Amino acid sequence: MTGVPLSVLDLVPISSGSTAAQALLNTVDLSRHAERLGYRRYWFAEHHLNPGVAGVSPAVVIALVGSATSTIRIGSGGVQLGHRTALSVVEEFGLLNAVYRGRLDLGLGRSSGRRPKRAPGSSAPRSLAAARAAADGVTANGLVIPKKFPIETLLRSPWAGLQRSMTLMANAEPQDYGDQIGDILALLRGHYRSAEGLEAHAVPGEGAEVEVWILGSSGGQSADVAGRNALRFAANYHISPATILEAVDGYRGAFHPSSELERPYIAVSADVVVAEDEGQARELATGYGLWVRSIRAGAGAIPFPTPEEARSHPWTDEDRELVADRVATQFVGDPKQVADRLRCLAEATEADELVITTVTHDHADRVRSYQLLAGEWFSS
Repeated sequence: MTGVPLSVLDLVPISSGSTAAQALLNTVDLSRHAERLGYRRYWFAEHHLNPGVAGVSPAVVIALVGSATSTIRIGSGGVQLGHRTALSVVEEFGLLNAVYRGRLDLGLGRSSGRRPKRAPGSSAPRSLAAARAAADGVTANGLVIPKKFPIETLLRSPWAGLQRSMTLMANAEPQDYGDQIGDILALLRGHYRSAEGLEAHAVPGEGAEVEVWILGSSGGQSADVAGRNALRFAANYHISPATILEAVDGYRGAFHPSSELERPYIAVSADVVVAEDEGQARELATGYGLWVRSIRAGAGAIPFPTPEEARSHPWTDEDRELVADRVATQFVGDPKQVADRLRCLAEATEADELVITTVTHDHADRVRSYQLLAGEWFSS
């Protein structure tokens, strides 16, 4: 779609038989390719206790990639606020800003075991389009909207409980997400006041030239906080495809213009694998289902398997049901096939840009996927 930028979300994946060190080297290499190919942003997610993901600290990886690139925007997609304070986030990105001024995106997520909190009136899709998609499983232009995955099951798993216990200080409770975002904005803008009226100034951090984003998967608290604060919103189709329309509708419904952002601005993520032909792309994507299964089953992401390793797994009907929504909404094919599906996603969500995440076992295939997509997208 002409005029819709593409960006990159990098999980810093570790392939089976490889190492975290190699994953980081692959990330630095891919970031250079992404910059040369014309991708707008290069973001890093934050995940913990996942044997197949090395991206545990967005700020550290941002620093590595920032030194290897010069023009592409770099940022978090996103920092998990469930076990962080507003001050620690602002100071951390203040340090990055001192070196990479004008290139930073601070994406903020409500995860790390924090229980979802819905905004008033957000228990159902807000628009007619979203309601129809929820009922029919597809939008008018053909975008697949699958059945909703019961995320509460994963949040109650022993693995999720272990994450909470190891990322939170003993007896600590996360700050309310909306209040925490308010504190971050106040510290960045230099007008923080405590409940007692005391000023606090984050140095470095105050006045940092960062774009603040909120990441969300539904029309609940994240979408509401992003809209009310006139912040940019990144909606996660690749994580929760069933609620993508609810998420973008919730954000637009809550949006209040400001001098910094006069209209809603939305980026939508998608899982993508591109190859020269569809058969080759599907072979490269074979490991994806098993990788998602390990996450959904509450074991964390395993090292990304080879196609042979994935095919050797004794799949059950329960396994297939566990990953059905994610497999059905991964965009796999030749450059034109994938670009056409991405156009459907952009049209259905009215996205201002798309964020592409691609994982394959071999790094060269991953780089080639981004190359092929860029060649098709930016030339059409």
